Amino acid sequence: MPGRNPRLYFWRIEVRFKYVCSDCGKEYITDKIMYQCPDCSKLNDGKSFPKGNLIVKLNKEVLKKAKEKEHVTPNDFYPYPSDDEEAYPIGVTPLMAPRRLQEETGVKNLYFKLDSQLISGSFKDRASYEVALQAKALGEKKIALASTGNAGAAMSAVGAALGLDIILFVPSSAPINKLMQSVLYGAKVIPVKGTYDDAFKLSIEYTRLHGGINRNTAYNPMTIEGKKSIAIELFEQMGRKAPDAVYVPVGDGCIIAGVAKGFSDLLEAGLIDKMPRMICCQSEKSAAISNSVELGDYSEFDATTRADSISVGLPANGRMAGEYVKASKGWCVRVSDEDILSSQIDLTSKAGVLAEPAAACAWAAFKKDKERLKKEVGEDALAVVLLTGSGFKDMKAFDGRVSMPPAIENSVDEVAKLNF
Repeated sequence: MPGRNPRLYFWRIEVRFKYVCSDCGKEYITDKIMYQCPDCSKLNDGKSFPKGNLIVKLNKEVLKKAKEKEHVTPNDFYPYPSDDEEAYPIGVTPLMAPRRLQEETGVKNLYFKLDSQLISGSFKDRASYEVALQAKALGEKKIALASTGNAGAAMSAVGAALGLDIILFVPSSAPINKLMQSVLYGAKVIPVKGTYDDAFKLSIEYTRLHGGINRNTAYNPMTIEGKKSIAIELFEQMGRKAPDAVYVPVGDGCIIAGVAKGFSDLLEAGLIDKMPRMICCQSEKSAAISNSVELGDYSEFDATTRADSISVGLPANGRMAGEYVKASKGWCVRVSDEDILSSQIDLTSKAGVLAEPAAACAWAAFKKDKERLKKEVGEDALAVVLLTGSGFKDMKAFDGRVSMPPAIENSVDEVAKLNF
């Protein structure tokens, strides 16, 4: 195209970014589908956190245009922007001020970001949407992935709306409600007798053998780019500023890396002057990334948490996530599964929010961590707890803890006996 840098245009596709290896720093400019640094990924042995994940670096021109706008949207920061955002709207999800819990915790500037309000019921719509935009831009019709439920449901929903074929590998133990979502959306669902990590590997093999795009979390850099949209929304919702801290439920590390990447883009664009502290919230029974940040241990963790969406033994984006936590001067908080499940009840009974266990992990961590937050940041700390998924997706989590009361007789006398 005349007057344009020829390196940034391929077959009429404007390339708004370059890839940078998060480990060796090597840069790649290409219009081809690229998943990992070819050099660093060769070092992976399957026993420690994988290397070679790619960071998407937006061109300076893209960031400059964003800075000049009165208001920004995630589309301003997408590597593959949409030309029809109404086809599958992403955000803006509510920012809730839970008054009872603000008073109970003594944190008056506490907010919940309710990403359970996205179309498929979880945060994963964000990543799936950007991968779908990548597929559309590159002329691909088929997307394969592995999921314990939420990512699969999200990708299946986006695929249904945008006319893409979704091939979904899932561990057979995943909650049936989440799997049925994907079936209803029309995805080809393949249950695997094994773990999420097993399903992850098989989905990569499927793409190698049958083509298409692989959406796997962290493996495809566009998943992080999609998830960063929450930071752009928060920036606008909070009056064009960043919060002091964001509490994020963490499994494979892609969500917290995505949120951090969004704020990093805002910082590079000159729209904020500091990064919020990224707080890594994990179950004690799935704390691989916490081990890496606190102990320098990148080995596989025997993950057994009840919070299935964050139950990951060998996090695909563990190295990048840990670096973002440390660079933001954040930290890790581990909570018990008992604390996670009780926090679900806390959220429903005191805030009217029905969250799945993985989302409740962030609230459990905040409750445990609130005094440290006040000490490190101050009594007026502006804190956001990211609630990533709806409790309707996993109602079995309430089995044995909540039950329906017995029926009364159809009688006014029975009503008169009630003492509440």
